[in-house]
Amino acid sequence: MARLCDSVGDAQTLRLELLAEFSRVIGFDAYVWLLTDPETSVGSSPLAESPCMQELPSLILLKYLTGVNRWTTLNTPVALLARATDGDLMRSLLWRDLLVRYGVVDVASSVFADRFGCWGFLDLWRIDPAPGFSDADAAYLAGIAEPVTRALRRTQANTFLAPAKGEPHQRGPVVLLLSDHLEVLAETPATQDYLRVLVPPSEGQRSPVPASAYNVAAQLLAVEAEVDQNQPSARVHLSDGVWLTLRAARIGSVGSPPERAIAVTIEETSPTDRAALFASAFGLSPREGELLGHLVAGSDTRDLAHQMSLSEHTVQDHLKSIFAKTSVHNRPTLLARALGT
Repeated sequence: MARLCDSVGDAQTLRLELLAEFSRVIGFDAYVWLLTDPETSVGSSPLAESPCMQELPSLILLKYLTGVNRWTTLNTPVALLARATDGDLMRSLLWRDLLVRYGVVDVASSVFADRFGCWGFLDLWRIDPAPGFSDADAAYLAGIAEPVTRALRRTQANTFLAPAKGEPHQRGPVVLLLSDHLEVLAETPATQDYLRVLVPPSEGQRSPVPASAYNVAAQLLAVEAEVDQNQPSARVHLSDGVWLTLRAARIGSVGSPPERAIAVTIEETSPTDRAALFASAFGLSPREGELLGHLVAGSDTRDLAHQMSLSEHTVQDHLKSIFAKTSVHNRPTLLARALGT
């Protein structure tokens, strides 16, 4: 386990290899594992294998609207559905409206979070006739939560190491309109081209809607239902250093019916938001993150000292710490990686 967490460089491979290890040690029948935006905890990069993938929008929506064992409220790294509901699985909206039809008997939910943010959550399912998860299963998952969290954060930091080689076809935002059931209602003319960058379709297939769009829309509905209060937005890594930001908001006048469409906007992540994510992924302190923000704005050492009420010597000490954490040796390289230039 330690070898996997320390050696695998990308999040997809890391999750797949860890799942193979989990399957060998405790066993499960299906899984859903999402990377999340560390600031909003909204899903950004899903990996899943379950019998209800044909109902993906419903699965995502119910996961966000279900308060039982929600990853944003867990006070332990791992929680079991059967234990949290005292055996009455009907208390879970997700189970009652979806999972029951697929014979799910228990769900082990893990959250991977540290002081720098939430980096992902995992649901492992047991399906009838398998038994529910045991205390030993939960203890095993809890025991590996910390190294897995570090590894997930490291894989996100790794996305900044290579210079950006490309960018989406359109820099400005495109819009996807969804219903409250996450059905596609309409889209701007350029949306399909943009989505093909997000999720390249199979030959002859219409470009699918990325799960990250469903996730931000589901988070908006969770906010409206007062299940959670995090912002309905997520930063999503594509490849070659390109990051996109997805946001969800209601569209229409205040007096419109409750079924007003949900507008999901997709655009290139701004330099400020990208730098903030860079700071979290590399584990910069709040003060170091603030300094990086001033560097992005073009401040020199004297400006930094004045803006942060520090001596120039202290500013240099903070810069040395940032260089060490991000494995760079000068400001131009630091900014090039943080901004993707």
